[in-house]
Amino acid sequence: MKTEKPVIGYTLGDQAGIGPEVIRAALQQVSPQAEYRLIGREVPCTPGLPTEQTAQAALEHLEVAAEALRSGMIDAVVTAPICKEALHRLGFAYPGQTEFFADRLGVKDFAMCLTGRHLTVALCTTHVAIADVPRLLRTEEIVRVGSLLARFLKRTGKARPRIALAGLNPHNGENGAFGSEEETLITPALNALRLAIPKAEFHGPCVPDCVYRDAAQGIYDGIVAPYHDQALIPLKLIDFDNAVNATIGLPRLRVSPDHGTAFGIAGKGIASAASTLRAFEVALSSVYRVD
Repeated sequence: MKTEKPVIGYTLGDQAGIGPEVIRAALQQVSPQAEYRLIGREVPCTPGLPTEQTAQAALEHLEVAAEALRSGMIDAVVTAPICKEALHRLGFAYPGQTEFFADRLGVKDFAMCLTGRHLTVALCTTHVAIADVPRLLRTEEIVRVGSLLARFLKRTGKARPRIALAGLNPHNGENGAFGSEEETLITPALNALRLAIPKAEFHGPCVPDCVYRDAAQGIYDGIVAPYHDQALIPLKLIDFDNAVNATIGLPRLRVSPDHGTAFGIAGKGIASAASTLRAFEVALSSVYRVD
């Protein structure tokens, strides 16, 4: 266990968005058990009016944050929202911050996880067409993501995490009537995870139209979801204001609020800091645990 205060870094994202104001508001409420350190610098801008300069600063600060994580200068980082479209115009070659941080830290085994106060979900497929999900879903990928989720939940305080593997098809395929992936892909993954990680509980395949309710009621600590919207629709319905996006699998956690730059409301004093505060809480909770 650490004998001094951990250092949680944070970036301001595209500073024409709501990042600076939600960061400021969250920092007024964070735990005094950590030191909070700005990564990068403030840049002059007008709220709601992004420019090439605000995008360039956001990109530069991501690079500095990744190096600080890699070197151990900080113990975790909270990244405020970026405008991916603007960064792509500057040559940012990644779908999002998840892939960027994994690449910069040299990590191949990582996944996208979203966690709120009621639901925690890890995704086996992310930004792909629904039609492609059955082809892309693999037993090995379910096992990989399930293993990462178990490590993340242990790292953030669950001594024996209870994890559900959500089914892909309606009614879990109804014994093959609506699909066979539960039998051919998910059940073998369940057996492999139980064998590989005996200090976690794995359940499934779980009927997808019930498992998220069960998790929200505390029956499960996390869910391995086969595709993006199956997980994100209930998460945003239940935890919209406090969900965060965590890159799991990194040696030190990177986490961000699960919302965008919101240029349209920047500077108006109406942006909620709840998700950003939750991001700081999750970042801090990861520091005192080991995989």
